[in-house]
Amino acid sequence: MLDIKIVGGSVVDGTGSPSRRVDVGIRDGRIVAVGDVSEAASQTLDAEGRTVAPGFVDTHTHYDAQVFWDQALSPSCFHGVTTVIGGNCGFTIAPLASDAAEYLMRMLARVEGMPLESLREGVPWDWRSFGQYLDRLEGRLGVNAGFMVGHSALRRVVMGERAVGSEADAYELQSMRELLARSLAEGGLGFSSTLSPTHNDAEGRPVPSRYASREEMLALAGVCADFPGTMLGFLPGVGEFGEDVTRLMAEMSLAARAPLVWNALVADRETRAIVAAQLSASDYARERGGEVVALAIPQPMTVRINLESGFGFDALPGWDRLMQLPLKERQQALRDPARREALARGAESAQHPQLRALAQWEALTIVETFDPANAEWKGRTVGEVAERKGCSAFDALLDLSLSEDLRTSFLSPVRGDDAESWADRGKVWLDDRAVIGGSDAGAHLDMIDSFAYSTQVLSRGVREHRLLSLEEAIHRLTEVPARLCGLRGRGRLAPGWWADVVIFDPGAVRCGAIHTRFDLPAGAARLYADAEGIDRVLVNGVEIVRAGEHTGRLPGALLRSGRDTEPSPRRGALHADA
Repeated sequence: MLDIKIVGGSVVDGTGSPSRRVDVGIRDGRIVAVGDVSEAASQTLDAEGRTVAPGFVDTHTHYDAQVFWDQALSPSCFHGVTTVIGGNCGFTIAPLASDAAEYLMRMLARVEGMPLESLREGVPWDWRSFGQYLDRLEGRLGVNAGFMVGHSALRRVVMGERAVGSEADAYELQSMRELLARSLAEGGLGFSSTLSPTHNDAEGRPVPSRYASREEMLALAGVCADFPGTMLGFLPGVGEFGEDVTRLMAEMSLAARAPLVWNALVADRETRAIVAAQLSASDYARERGGEVVALAIPQPMTVRINLESGFGFDALPGWDRLMQLPLKERQQALRDPARREALARGAESAQHPQLRALAQWEALTIVETFDPANAEWKGRTVGEVAERKGCSAFDALLDLSLSEDLRTSFLSPVRGDDAESWADRGKVWLDDRAVIGGSDAGAHLDMIDSFAYSTQVLSRGVREHRLLSLEEAIHRLTEVPARLCGLRGRGRLAPGWWADVVIFDPGAVRCGAIHTRFDLPAGAARLYADAEGIDRVLVNGVEIVRAGEHTGRLPGALLRSGRDTEPSPRRGALHADA
């Protein structure tokens, strides 16, 4: 007898093939039949008028800490995501050392926007090896999850305080290689790192990986070559890549004998030249036998920023040193007219469209204030404040922020929500040098809403803008990222494959309204959005979401390299039918 039979739905199997009105039979966590299933089942799910698809695979999350206080991994699970990859950007909480926990905790709070009080209260911080960290998660996952090994954690454990400000010596580099090898042998899915200038620690200094030499990057990437089924995650920075970064990514992929996945590609009508240049890094790598793939953010994002964390502002030309200052010194600098003038000039010189948009001070909307005297400004633009105060928009921004110890939260104008920009995104989705992703779920909790990427693709990309068919979209949300990560038996509805399934209404699926929820440890807040039109989500044949509610069951698998992964397909084959 089957455990579950899904009947009456249109099955989109993940391969890109046309949908079929067939049944799906599930037993012992796996799919045993797709077709006319006559065998009886303990439970029959009626999917009449619904699409039955593989669960979505999110390759770029930061759920490493959240998994301890939210085993469901919300809101991803409600948006149909059944498999997540964490440990990205080099920011992991394993391996660990007694004197590294405080640094890594405070670094995560700054660079990934996780409330420090939640990290202190919600995470035990009592493991040492990467394997011990993974062991803590076995049997406690609502969705399938695997984690890469982070460069900054490796550096901090091996080098201690020298991790920030110093290159590794020969002994330290060898120790990092050995620690990475142990971590991969224990189940790490690969090696992740960052060189992005927006990544700074709690003191405003570059995170540890940004001090790594080229030799170190290649040596650590090369460790993955001994562990088939691993991958590389990398953040090269903002804007067009220089020749040195393009060459480094290709050489890292060659050293690892594995794909390098970089984050993030932002496609719209203003970034066409940048996107073309960035995607050419894949051509460069492939010509030399490597594989470099971009993670393409699939929707325009609303971004909330403030001068306390400084994230985003520190990418503006000439602003990085300001954001490295302690908070009181930063406030003092922002009161200095000469410093203000220099910062304004630097912002005006920004070349990347995202940074130019950020520097349009008058267009920023004030979304949260902390002093009752400023409550009247909530919902107004900085330009309106400037007009009322009789000053420049830049001065209005800084004065308002300084009155609240830089905590005032601003919302950047949404860019790229026009039909032309959506068409550009659609072209990228169909490009075999890119994969839909870059959600950052679990990070920047007060800042971005990209965790809802799957329902955005299905609603806005497929239904509203008709950029690709439903079958093509599901292929690129399921099988393509699963193959990129080398996940065995996931990303497709076929006999013998794991029964990760999402059942949804293609005419109603969408992301709900973005709102703030105060449900983190210590009562901290996060941005959140419910999913609409997602009826049921199954993980390994167990129902975890029913009509927008979590069932409380935790059937997710802890994915370990080698056991649950295999080498990614040869270059250029990710989008092809298997």
